[in-house]
Amino acid sequence: MISLQKLNPEQQKAATTVKGPVLILAGAGSGKTGTLTCRIAYMVDHLGIPGSSILGVSFTNKAAMEMKERVKGLLGHQKSKEITLCTFHSLGIKILKNEIEKLGYYKNFTIYDTGDQIALIREALRSFRSGKQFDAQTILSKIGFLKNSGVSAEEFPHSKHFDPEDSYDDVTEYCYIYYQEKLKFFNAIDFDDILFLTLKLLNQHPDVAELYSKKFRYIMIDEYQDTNPLQFQIVMKLTTQHNNLCVVGDDDQSIYSFRGADIRNILDFEKNFPNATIIKLEQNYRSTMPILELANQVIKDNKNRREKTLWSQQKSDDLPVLWSMADPDHESQILAEEIARYQSEGKPLSEVAILYRSHTLNGPLEDQLRIMQVPYKIIGGQKFYEKKEVKDLMAYLFIILNPRDELSLRRILNVPSRGIGPSTLSKYLEKARETKLSLFRAFETYPELDSKRGPLIFQFSKMIRYFQKVFKEKSLDQALDELIQKIDYNSYIEKQYERTPKQIQRRKNDVNQFLESAKRFAQRGPVDGNLKNFVEKLLLQDSQTKKDSPDEEESTIANEVSLMTLHSSKGLEFDLVYLIGIEEETLPHKKIIQEGGDINEERRLCYVGITRAKKKLIMTYCKERILYGKKQPRHPSRFISPLKEKKLYLEQDRTTFGHLNEEEAEKYKQDFFSNLMKDL
Repeated sequence: MISLQKLNPEQQKAATTVKGPVLILAGAGSGKTGTLTCRIAYMVDHLGIPGSSILGVSFTNKAAMEMKERVKGLLGHQKSKEITLCTFHSLGIKILKNEIEKLGYYKNFTIYDTGDQIALIREALRSFRSGKQFDAQTILSKIGFLKNSGVSAEEFPHSKHFDPEDSYDDVTEYCYIYYQEKLKFFNAIDFDDILFLTLKLLNQHPDVAELYSKKFRYIMIDEYQDTNPLQFQIVMKLTTQHNNLCVVGDDDQSIYSFRGADIRNILDFEKNFPNATIIKLEQNYRSTMPILELANQVIKDNKNRREKTLWSQQKSDDLPVLWSMADPDHESQILAEEIARYQSEGKPLSEVAILYRSHTLNGPLEDQLRIMQVPYKIIGGQKFYEKKEVKDLMAYLFIILNPRDELSLRRILNVPSRGIGPSTLSKYLEKARETKLSLFRAFETYPELDSKRGPLIFQFSKMIRYFQKVFKEKSLDQALDELIQKIDYNSYIEKQYERTPKQIQRRKNDVNQFLESAKRFAQRGPVDGNLKNFVEKLLLQDSQTKKDSPDEEESTIANEVSLMTLHSSKGLEFDLVYLIGIEEETLPHKKIIQEGGDINEERRLCYVGITRAKKKLIMTYCKERILYGKKQPRHPSRFISPLKEKKLYLEQDRTTFGHLNEEEAEKYKQDFFSNLMKDL
């Protein structure tokens, strides 16, 4: 028989309360996965409930697999094999494979990937014939949003989501109908259809809903705060024959509204399921009390939340720290130095994380970590030197330094567009082979080879030669800035992504970050700061990027610092957490403030970041940042600033290191670091 002795009293109550609706409010680090798996084992081992009657639903395959392994460890293979533990989408596939014929499809349906979907949307756009240009990806994203909101193609024009003045809604109405008809004709569905059609099936065929409700008499949903309206309605349909629904979640960690998650699902649980039992898991097994006290104070000011207070038996005298930095360069330099020192003491970098609100903050960090030779990985995002805009500008620099670099030349020959297409390029490639010249020399030597495009090729060659002089005469950043202006790269970005303003701004930020990177490099002095040395650095970056790619199995478990957004950090934990950019207009984000968005969710993001730390939490803010090309003053976030008086954290001005002589500064840093890290 399974023993529940290792569970605390509230966890035991959660594991043994099986009948009726149950809401388990599981605070960060409160051992919810262990509680859930013990609950399943208890139901089978103590109550004799058949495994085939139990359904456990999580949001990721990783979470589902972890739960399967834990249940198998508790019950053994034989008793656990009939229990269904899966994601919402896996459940949808199971149901559709058996029942989709009732919706007019055949059972051997195909699931289309993004490439197939885009091809269908483009086909629809060719058929639409409006004379205007529309972005297929934007339309596909809109259709996905509508499906996840439960809105069919026929319902869209009559829904709150339709704006008759918006030309994109007009074309989406046409494409949505066309797209769904084609999918059905091909006996195919897309990823968003999995839940959309599952709910349609359960709504239109009550007998199917009854069948699966009788099959799964005990249902558990993990991360319930992340469910969207579609998932909520599926859950309602699957409980028509019983009320044995147990949901686990934490409204304080509801941070995915942009994916359609609806916090009301967890806040209104008792309204939707009367006579529910509410159990709070508040004992935290992850963090020290000072970290939890700060987290509790940060989140308690949120409105419309369920009252809960995290506590821990892990005592500590080390308060969280807020470092004030001069600017992002200073911030990244200090962090890289501290982490390098941490590494030199033999401590595992896998237990260190740098968290931020947006990936736009990590450019200077990547530079400094590489300079200090600190290995790192970016979770949930591209490394800076892998981004298209950065790769394009790098290719220009490679060509200016080495015109024989044919791969780089071919990359940027028509970026931005110069009207030089594949047929023109083929002529010059053939000529280069004939004459045993490099492709670039063929451009310079035979402008008459193509009567129409030859002059364009010649102008391009002249521009490269011109910038070879510019990079010798001007500072690295000034020359790069002139190059970006000359090729009008920002206008190219605007044309490429004219229908997606967020993409435009994000990509322009990447260009600015690359320019700032060149400026930092140039400021190191005349020897290091020239184009040749910068290009050598970039080539090393590119080589390291390829080496760091997740193709090799061991890279996923390497001893590296983890860089990630607050959204990506949920569910993870680290001994030492650096929470950077704790500033107004960064956290909370400027857009949320300006557009009257949900500040409560921004506060929840801050709370999630704080509760990732097990032993040490170091927050940072910069007194100054360059925004839109101008230096602007920054101030500590409203989430943290008022708590200074309550002595929930220490504020330390790291810029004071600059006022000491070299020997004093080094001693100060040594003493400071040694005191800060003594318990790690």
